[in-house]
Amino acid sequence: MSDAVIISSRVRLARNLRDYPFPNRMSDAQREEIAEKIKNLMCKERFCGYKFLAVKMEDVNEFDRISMVERHLISPDFASGDKGKLLITTENEEISIMINEEDHLRIQVILPNFEIEKAYEIADMLDTELNKNLSFAFDKRLGFLTQCPTNLGTAMRASIMMHLPALKESRTVSRIASNLSKLGLVIRGAYGEDTEAKGDMYQISNQVSLGISEKSAIENLKSITEQLVNSELKTRETMMQSFEYQDKIGRSYGILITARLISHKEAVKLLSNLRVGICEGLIDSVTLETVDSLMLKIQPANLMRIKGSRLTPDERDRVRAEIIREELKLR
Repeated sequence: MSDAVIISSRVRLARNLRDYPFPNRMSDAQREEIAEKIKNLMCKERFCGYKFLAVKMEDVNEFDRISMVERHLISPDFASGDKGKLLITTENEEISIMINEEDHLRIQVILPNFEIEKAYEIADMLDTELNKNLSFAFDKRLGFLTQCPTNLGTAMRASIMMHLPALKESRTVSRIASNLSKLGLVIRGAYGEDTEAKGDMYQISNQVSLGISEKSAIENLKSITEQLVNSELKTRETMMQSFEYQDKIGRSYGILITARLISHKEAVKLLSNLRVGICEGLIDSVTLETVDSLMLKIQPANLMRIKGSRLTPDERDRVRAEIIREELKLR
């Protein structure tokens, strides 16, 4: 039942080339040089068995860049589209490499469900092969050298995206956050530090990268995630005994399939309730995959990307409602 709680697994590695200054001290020419070097290495032929595509961020329009942030493909900082920023990604977007972000490379692998070990294996394979050709900055005492000192060591952030409506409803998330910090982990909103947990989506990740191995960090994250899954499911079981909670799920479904205007904030909350109803067997006409897909589709920039034009807030509310009705219509 982990798929009732776990949405996706992500591993991100920060790396810098030994012979270049950190990005905040680089010239435009050096950024272009690094981008071209990595593009030639990864995109001319299959690299580590994958076919990669290269995208110059300066060539991407504004709402497409924001859409990439919404899909967790790039960071908000990378969306600025400054010269020299290059995104290298597979077509399915499970693997992406941001070039010239805070560090020279940010290698990222995102897989659905609880596949954190597989995500790490892919990221580690790419890291090893890239290092053979690029030579990363490394110190025997400090580990991989990064622009921000908090990433020194493994320079790895491993995270699990989780749906925790019951723990949020029971107001235990803040207590959990305090306990996790003592274990070198952190729980945040879906888009990282200082972001709201929209749709009851939380991201749990390792906070410590110095003095711990990559595999130990992964094992620690896995263990805590499994405990959180069990806690969430037990709390849901108790909550589902309440007719009021069952009614809230039914009403959420009713609004979603009939609404003509719906804001993003309201939609993700209702979809969160619907997701619980599916997992608990209360709703059997919609799949989890449909709900998870909708969570991404209905975000503001993604709506404009789908429509291919800029939309006003009112137009987005209308289009959002249309898409939800179409996806959830009875089959």
